[in-house]
Amino acid sequence: MKIGELSARTGVSVRSLRYYEQQKLLSAVRRDNGYREYSSLAEDQVRTIQFYLALGISTEQIASFLNCVLKNKEAFCAEVLPIYEEKLKEIDDQIHLLSNIKSNLEDRIRSIREDK
Repeated sequence: MKIGELSARTGVSVRSLRYYEQQKLLSAVRRDNGYREYSSLAEDQVRTIQFYLALGISTEQIASFLNCVLKNKEAFCAEVLPIYEEKLKEIDDQIHLLSNIKSNLEDRIRSIREDK
């Protein structure tokens, strides 16, 4: 299928598909006319990439385990676990930071209201 058809089937922009190809997450065969031709598996591949991007995982990280995940189930891909653990730590750190900011703002609001 051509890039426009893959875009329409997945809801992913042509620009993003080209980016995935640059990042070695997706591949296509080039026709004599220069058009990209994607295999029938490309649609599932793009949906998998989108899933991991939605988890906040970078394209570089996805590239490190994508082939394993596409060939096997995620549970059989040991490469995924450290990335998940790292992402979870990042989220915990962000939650901690946001909680501190929230407490600070609540204290300031309370202080301002008490001074009135």
